[in-house]
Amino acid sequence: MLYFMTLALINGLCIGGSRAINGKLAQHQGALAASLWNHLGGFVFLSLLLGCGAAALHLPQHAPWPAWCGGVIGAGFVALNSFVLPRLGTLKTALLVIAGQMLTGVLLDRLAGQSHQSAVVQLAGIALITLGLYVSKRGQAKPAAAAPALRATR
Repeated sequence: MLYFMTLALINGLCIGGSRAINGKLAQHQGALAASLWNHLGGFVFLSLLLGCGAAALHLPQHAPWPAWCGGVIGAGFVALNSFVLPRLGTLKTALLVIAGQMLTGVLLDRLAGQSHQSAVVQLAGIALITLGLYVSKRGQAKPAAAAPALRATR
């Protein structure tokens, strides 16, 4: 279990780094271009892995149409992140995305009957992430607004 938890944590670090890189690229070339470069880079990387024999490539000719939606959703995810990250910042974007992922996870687990926790506990986790976003927003100092007030009292 610890092994898989470590892999999930590493995956989160990779996602955070990828978001920052794509956000910076989106500032210069646009969100859709950032998404294109992200997926093109991923395609080249996976092609190299497949070429080295890391996995066998089997095209899903008879795959149902929902199987193809993951790539479309992934491209939209990268484009949206690339668009909002420079405007909201990395922390706020990450917290909102994580809250959305948790909400989706709770809903999908409930629909599939795989949830072993109460809905209240799961929704409390989402609320705590949202509270973290609120606290991070309130904790920001505004030095430009504070400076005139300090000068007025002297």
